Amino acid sequence: MTLSNDQTSVSAVVFDIGNVLVGWEPEAMFDRVIGPERRRQLFDRVDIDGMNTSMDRGVPFRETVYRTAEAHPEFARDIRLWHDRWIEMFRPVHRHSVHLLRALKSRGVPVFALSNFGKDTIRIAEAEMPFLTEFDQRFISGELGWLKPEPEIYRIVERECGHAPERLLFTDDRDENILGATRRGWQGHVFETPSGFAECLVDHGLLDREEAFPDEGGS
Repeated sequence: MTLSNDQTSVSAVVFDIGNVLVGWEPEAMFDRVIGPERRRQLFDRVDIDGMNTSMDRGVPFRETVYRTAEAHPEFARDIRLWHDRWIEMFRPVHRHSVHLLRALKSRGVPVFALSNFGKDTIRIAEAEMPFLTEFDQRFISGELGWLKPEPEIYRIVERECGHAPERLLFTDDRDENILGATRRGWQGHVFETPSGFAECLVDHGLLDREEAFPDEGGS
């Protein structure tokens, strides 16, 4: 679903990372390793989401996970998996989305990342998935100290990217993050599938159909 404030042409595209370029599936990893019942107990009794959000805001990765584990000895081994096997939660790569990123770059369209992501985990991710280093600029919450949809993180992008808000097209899988951007004048697309975002890019004239859908012959 595309949300635009007007018909101003887009001059740059801003990508979220998790669930746009790469899946984010903590439950699937824990279900596989400790089983669904144990995972439900863990997530019900320990504030795993709060732990992860604090890391997205910039606190150290290993220290935070291991401190949380120490505070919950009955789940300590399970909690440490968040650190020790983190990369197994960050998958799969959405190959079509990566193609769109690279197709835009080939067209000369500036591409930026704006993501709630830990300052330590982004280094782990980019070592495994080098395409995460291909953006013209990255705006990572753990490095900036602000989270989407807080207004300040959008202000930082506007200040540093060199493009007017109304000429930015932002895709993110969370409605509230898109709303935070469109309130500032950005154009937004709520990401559901790579093909849906490909259609959005075609509609904006940023890619032609052959570029956006290479495996379908432009159909």
